[in-house]
Amino acid sequence: PVQPTEPRDPRVPPVGTVLHRVCNGVAHYVTVCCEGFDYAGERFKTLSAVAKHITGTPWNGFLFIELKKRVETTSEESAA
Repeated sequence: PVQPTEPRDPRVPPVGTVLHRVCNGVAHYVTVCCEGFDYAGERFKTLSAVAKHITGTPWNGFLFIELKKRVETTSEESAA
């Protein structure tokens, strides 16, 4: 197997995982590759690049694909 040239982000699922997101009523499937992501036959280096390609606007790729939930914290929770 081909090894990535840079350390892998631990938030990214294993190679071969297919990520799914519905945006504006359209289902989008993104495959995790050894070095980046495949979407609709195109290779992207980051999930953020995939999200921008789909939406036309900048997005945090992990939030767009819903691998990371946005969490609101209060100052009390942050101090704990």
